[in-house]
Amino acid sequence: MKASTRSTLLAVAMAAAFAAGSAQAADPIRIGGIYLMSGSAASYGEFAKQGATLAIDEINAQGGVLGRQLSIQIEDSQGKAATAIQVARKMVYQDNVDLMMGLDSSGVAQGLVPVLPELGKPFMITHAATPDVTGKLCNKYTFRLSVNVNQNMMGAADIAAGTGAVKWTTIGPDYAFGHQSWEFFSKYLKEKKPDAVLMEDQLAFPRFGAEDFTPFINSVMESKPDGILISLWGGDLVNFVRQANDRGFFKQGFKVLMSVGAATEVLTALGDQMPADIWLGTRYWYGSWDNPINTKFVEAYKKAWNQPPSYNAEGAYMAVYSFKDAIEKAGAVEPDKIIAALAGLTVPAPTGDLTFRAGDHQALIGPTWGLTGAMNEADKIRSLTQLHNFEGASVTPPVDPECKL
Repeated sequence: MKASTRSTLLAVAMAAAFAAGSAQAADPIRIGGIYLMSGSAASYGEFAKQGATLAIDEINAQGGVLGRQLSIQIEDSQGKAATAIQVARKMVYQDNVDLMMGLDSSGVAQGLVPVLPELGKPFMITHAATPDVTGKLCNKYTFRLSVNVNQNMMGAADIAAGTGAVKWTTIGPDYAFGHQSWEFFSKYLKEKKPDAVLMEDQLAFPRFGAEDFTPFINSVMESKPDGILISLWGGDLVNFVRQANDRGFFKQGFKVLMSVGAATEVLTALGDQMPADIWLGTRYWYGSWDNPINTKFVEAYKKAWNQPPSYNAEGAYMAVYSFKDAIEKAGAVEPDKIIAALAGLTVPAPTGDLTFRAGDHQALIGPTWGLTGAMNEADKIRSLTQLHNFEGASVTPPVDPECKL
């Protein structure tokens, strides 16, 4: 072969290699999101999509991560563990996602999390609250940046202990979230108020997605408690409040705590139908944090979507930023390197610095609780007064001994 021919072939090969390398470098970092995108709680998935999209647009506008853009595809879990598992496998094996996030339902999380080691991709839970997924079901691939049931109920018990109510019952969905909410609320309330009476024979657990809550409303009213923990959420909570208003439920003098009642999805749907002077909890309240990151986030979100951000929007927003910080720390998009970077990582967030505990990958974050006040006419939702932002470290129990990463 002539020297000139060899030189030509070498130049062609080098050009092809350079082109292939450039194309690979230009490939986006793919994130797969699994949320409720249909049914009575579809607004939660829509808020998550909006929060994630806002974060990705901001990051990409600044040049991306390690010189690569971010992209996201969001698919519907339908509130079913089997569907979420099928979607997750498709995302990994067909769509070649690098990272995963999502999950609205504790039941779905309990089903999917044990499958994550098979899939081999880091997964950030942004909503589902069962303690199990960072407890007895934990694995190295699973992280959670949102408030779990333990953290929320420790805050709820503190609020409840200060109301003066003695006899307590609950209305909650008949699956892990409802039952675990009552379990941990009961535990922490008795610690704070030993004379509290837990009305175990008067508990109400309607199925998730129920349309008629009247029998449960009547049953609770007839039992005459002093206080009620309500852990219904999404469309169920909206329907419950409307039906409870029709029955005069909120005029009985009960002390009412709604564990995630301050979701802006719920407040927007209800408007002034959400009663005043009841306690609402949330994983994030856009009006309770005075720092530059929260101000920027709320302003950008309102500008983009013409509504205040929900906790699911903030959770998805922070999932993307947490992945960004972990990738930059790792200097790579390889799963094991990202996992090592995330464990113990502290990221700046609208709620202040957010740390992922290395022992179980649960974020040290506390809930916000507030008492409903007058309507916020600008945002068309109830305002919250007497805000309590619970510190994450103070409401997070030690790592579950059953968690083996």
